[in-house]
Amino acid sequence: MRQVEGREWWLWGFAVTVTLVLTLGILVLSYAHFRVYGDDSYSINLKEWVRGLAALVLMFDIYTVYQHLQLARVRRELLSSNRLFQLITENAADMIAVVDKDGRRVYISPAYQKTLGYCPSELKATSSLEQVHPDDRARVIEAAEKAKITGRGERLEYRILHKDGTWRVLESTSNVIHSPEGATDGLVIVNRDITERKRAEETLARHAFYDDLTGLPNRSLFLERLGRASAASLRRAGYKFAVLFIDIDQFKVVNDSLGHGAGDALLLQIAQRLADPGEESSDLGQDISTQAPILNSTLARPGGDEFAILAEDLNDPSDAVRMAERLQKKLATPFDLEGHQIVVTASIGIVFGNAKGCNAEDLLRDGEIAMYRAKQAGKARCEVFDNRMHTQAVTRLQLESDLRKAVDLGEFQVYYQPIVSLRNGRILGFEALSRWQRPEGIVMPGDFIAVADETGLILPINRQLLLEACRQVRAWQELFPGNPPLSIAVNVTPRQFARPGLAAEIGQVLEQTGLNPGSVDLEITETIAMADAARSVIVLAELKALGARLSIDDFGTGYSSLSRLQRFPVDTLKIDRAFISRIESDAETHEIVRTVVMLAHNLGLEVVAEGVETAEQLELLKHIGCEMAQGYLFSKPVRPEIIQQLLLDQQSGRLTPVPLAASVREHAKLPGSFTVQ
Repeated sequence: MRQVEGREWWLWGFAVTVTLVLTLGILVLSYAHFRVYGDDSYSINLKEWVRGLAALVLMFDIYTVYQHLQLARVRRELLSSNRLFQLITENAADMIAVVDKDGRRVYISPAYQKTLGYCPSELKATSSLEQVHPDDRARVIEAAEKAKITGRGERLEYRILHKDGTWRVLESTSNVIHSPEGATDGLVIVNRDITERKRAEETLARHAFYDDLTGLPNRSLFLERLGRASAASLRRAGYKFAVLFIDIDQFKVVNDSLGHGAGDALLLQIAQRLADPGEESSDLGQDISTQAPILNSTLARPGGDEFAILAEDLNDPSDAVRMAERLQKKLATPFDLEGHQIVVTASIGIVFGNAKGCNAEDLLRDGEIAMYRAKQAGKARCEVFDNRMHTQAVTRLQLESDLRKAVDLGEFQVYYQPIVSLRNGRILGFEALSRWQRPEGIVMPGDFIAVADETGLILPINRQLLLEACRQVRAWQELFPGNPPLSIAVNVTPRQFARPGLAAEIGQVLEQTGLNPGSVDLEITETIAMADAARSVIVLAELKALGARLSIDDFGTGYSSLSRLQRFPVDTLKIDRAFISRIESDAETHEIVRTVVMLAHNLGLEVVAEGVETAEQLELLKHIGCEMAQGYLFSKPVRPEIIQQLLLDQQSGRLTPVPLAASVREHAKLPGSFTVQ
């Protein structure tokens, strides 16, 4: 604008000067005393000169007016541009500043005051670096110098002081201002406040790597640090580290009884207690995410009620074991939870890194495997991982996979073991047992029932068993009628017993097969029945309402008493094979069995002896008044076609209790059957 104004003044001055000179020339030529010659030709020439000068003045004036109009247009355009620039800068969210080559602010947009609280006069009175965070000034100066040299600015993030004393984060770009000669006159800097965005990024990063409840590193961050420790073991000779995988025993009980809120509060207290360095370190600060039970360790929460510790720079592997013992002592003190004194224990698995390096996921997995071994060994203890555990875990995982396929392929078969009357030697019924017929051979229940129950696969397996057994016994009842009719006993597993609607499911099977409920004997182990006596009374009453018979299986191995059995509507006690096996060699065991039989009869219960294998055991059981027995003396569990042949032999009168085993051996030569020894 100043250049336009200067040019305009020059134009007007020049125009006035030229006009005055030309006008003066016209006047001079017009006076008579300038006429040297008096002839007419001179007069004519003079007039031509005057007219020419007058035309020249007119043309110059017109040109001057034209130039003035052009300058006026340029002025209007400049004013419009200035107005537009003012509107943009005043309303832009970004902060725009122009600084000279000495770093002084030449122009500051109004956004500075809105964002940082400083008025323009306050900013212009200070250097452009004065409000920049001391730790970031070197980077800002370096970026400015680089922009001056290269002529291009790069994106830069730095902190700047707000007038209220807080620090804001700016994202900045700069461009060079060149003089007409091409030199650098200054910089145009555009700043954007990204403080909230940075906070959001930090929050997201924390959610990605830290547990929301406890503030501890989560699984992802723990694996990252574990990977670094494994890499360090490759670089540093003698570097030792270990992973402690911690699981809180019976934590589900707290959640179920006090609610998930109380469970979260307990987890937070556990995390704080595990993170408390105690006497081992006093310089770790107050944030539990940075504390650890020993100086150089990382405590994390991979998920749920599980915690993990990476213990580094161990002097000896035994340090990790002692550390696990200290952790268990810390947890032994009761927790105060909503007025309740809660005592918890932990199962801890320990796995050591090695000089060959290990995958972080594999190390954490091995620690978890060792933890599960600690739980299986009785909980509230620690176990050190060895490669055999991994092999067993892989085998179990394969077993689970094969079980699922077996259910879909229908590989489970029902085998039957006779239950014999000790009064007359006749077969009264059978116990139905699952056998897994794999292509490579039979799998016994002891090898898969526990896994099937834990995974829930026992439900479809036993549903199939019950349906097939009821159909088979119904068919045998029609072929071999008797009084009482043949019965079938089936085991009810812990998962089945805990399942709502058990009585309805069994009733549906009975209705589907047409079997009289009185011919079904449902066997519940003593441990299941006594685990929750109040609920057991309800469930057993529902099953009894179907008309089915109820038995307490494996009696004597749990912690019940005959007096407590009065509360349960059971019909039969099955004495566990552990007692029967010693009845002939141990007088005390013999007396226990005799007493159980006598008291059971007093309560109106029948007794079945399990695991009878010798004629001597059979005679002793007869002598003390036991009504029924089953065991290898009579038959192993066998296929239904063998049972049918035994029933035919019984019907013809050719079968007595002891020769029963010989008959089974004879018929067991059928393909796919057991050979009874």
